[in-house]
Amino acid sequence: MLRMSGGALPEIYQDLFELLDEPLALCDPALKLLTANPCFERFSTSHASTPEGVVSAVLETLARIRSRVPEEGDTCEVELALQGSRPVRVKLTRRGSTVLVRGQPEPVRLMVAERALLEQARTEGVLLDLSRSVAEAGGEEELVAAVARGVKELFPSRAFCIRIVDARTGGLTSLYAEGRLKEGAHEPLVLKQSAVKKTHLDVKVLPADRVVVSREVPLLFQGCAHGVSAPLVASGQLVGAINMEYPEGLEADVAHDERVLLQLANQVAVAVRNAKLIDELTFVRKYLEDLLEKANALILVVNQDKRVVVFNRALTALTGFTKDEVLGKDALSFIPESEHMRVGAIFSAAMQGESANTFETRLRSSNGEVRVAFATSTMLTPQGEVEGVIAIGQDLTVLRELERRIVHAEKLATIGQLAASVVHEINNPMTAVAAYSESLLMNARLRPDSNPADLEKLRKIQESSQRILRFTKDLVSYARPAKDKPEKVLLTAVLDQAVGYCEHVVTQAKVSVRREYTELPPISAVRANLAQVFVNLITNACHAMSPGGQVTLTTRREGQDAVAEVRDTGTGIDPKNLRRIFDPFFTTKEEGKGTGLGLSIVQGIVESHGGRISVDSALGQGTTFTLRLPLAGTGGR
Repeated sequence: MLRMSGGALPEIYQDLFELLDEPLALCDPALKLLTANPCFERFSTSHASTPEGVVSAVLETLARIRSRVPEEGDTCEVELALQGSRPVRVKLTRRGSTVLVRGQPEPVRLMVAERALLEQARTEGVLLDLSRSVAEAGGEEELVAAVARGVKELFPSRAFCIRIVDARTGGLTSLYAEGRLKEGAHEPLVLKQSAVKKTHLDVKVLPADRVVVSREVPLLFQGCAHGVSAPLVASGQLVGAINMEYPEGLEADVAHDERVLLQLANQVAVAVRNAKLIDELTFVRKYLEDLLEKANALILVVNQDKRVVVFNRALTALTGFTKDEVLGKDALSFIPESEHMRVGAIFSAAMQGESANTFETRLRSSNGEVRVAFATSTMLTPQGEVEGVIAIGQDLTVLRELERRIVHAEKLATIGQLAASVVHEINNPMTAVAAYSESLLMNARLRPDSNPADLEKLRKIQESSQRILRFTKDLVSYARPAKDKPEKVLLTAVLDQAVGYCEHVVTQAKVSVRREYTELPPISAVRANLAQVFVNLITNACHAMSPGGQVTLTTRREGQDAVAEVRDTGTGIDPKNLRRIFDPFFTTKEEGKGTGLGLSIVQGIVESHGGRISVDSALGQGTTFTLRLPLAGTGGR
């Protein structure tokens, strides 16, 4: 603040003089400065090339033209030519012994420019902060929230709407609105034609049902008079739009707001595009990880140092090792030492880009070892460098067990064929024995002097031979491949036939068979297959009992079903095994005493007849298998 020593105004007026928002200075009639307010200082500085001595420069110039000082009560305008700067216009007014020097409108325009520069600086600061916020956003929702905060700071008191859409479909993925939206106003997305041209957006690729290009954008909010909008375009793709509207009565520089909004939209569009790309990459990565983890195959991935980096769920289930026990460890440490050289050579070859055909090896497990087969493939970086090896394989334990059982089944089939031949060879002489015993018995009965003891012996010979013939006939019929054509059969007759097949098993187990039959209508069934079901169940019952046990066969009718039960007094089935009793290859018998296929085959035969089978068991109290088969004429289930 410039002021003449001693002051030229009373203090109260001096304070008022300083507060005036107009460049003013007081001089004596010789234009020697008495006092000047701060605005006059800024006015003087803005018209000089350097700030030093600018006020004195103005006053020195005034002193040179003191001859033009107006008379008492007059006013005149003077243009001052300052060295090194543009001309300055001032107005001089004479009041007694004081001359008032007043700066002309040019400084007012400069103050407007100054405010504009300050506003621009503030805008750039907000945009810079916003840029940091959107860069740090963890997802689309956080990004939209950050943009909303920036819009509110840049454009206070305005209503605005931020919409983010899917770049491919145009579908709305995020919406933020500050204000009261009109019903259904947020869809479809309407873009201003001029803004679309500025962003070089290809209209042809926009989904017509979701995005509309128009000369004017309709207002979205209630109680707003006009508005501006900016599309969010990045890499030639539309990712959303920002609409800003002015409530009625709010005055603002719309052109300035639109420029700032477009500047903001450019930053936001890039951030949204990056966020969506990150989301897509995260989704793809998670999808691939789940694919590897949950695949129904053994998947092992090792890096260049042969350290395990992927050990999927199937391998965990097979070996019993957790991921914490495996990841980061040497892959060869989970292979028996005798296999190290061979498997290590395969991995080394894969590192050189040579894919290996399927090879078999063994893996250590928590319970010993398992047999597996792997095929390897090289994993490359985007630059084509070897990153590691992926090995995809399968468990051979079940396969090898199945092969072993198939070989065993083939042996049994061969024995069965041999047994059929043996039965045939037995049948011929037994036919002769039966015929001759019958002839001898008839002759002995005709002779009056026949010994009763001899007659009884001949009768037993005949009954035994007939029994052997019936058994061989049934055995050959049972072994012969069944014809799938069903016929009407009596359930009790099939049960008795099955008991006949199992007579030797019953005798060997030293158990008894009890029949509790109820008369039933016939059922439609393949006799041989149904007999196989009961042979299997009766045989299992005999194996489950100690000598003195009892197998009870029961039949009854329930509605349109014929029900048959095979109940034993054996040891029962452990509850943990009960739910797996019908699984293929599941057996609780000792090695070599069962294949685990019997009950699985039984279930298949019963269900093929339209029936169902269930089991009820308690440890130490025995087991009951219940079959329900539809009666003939009622149809299958």
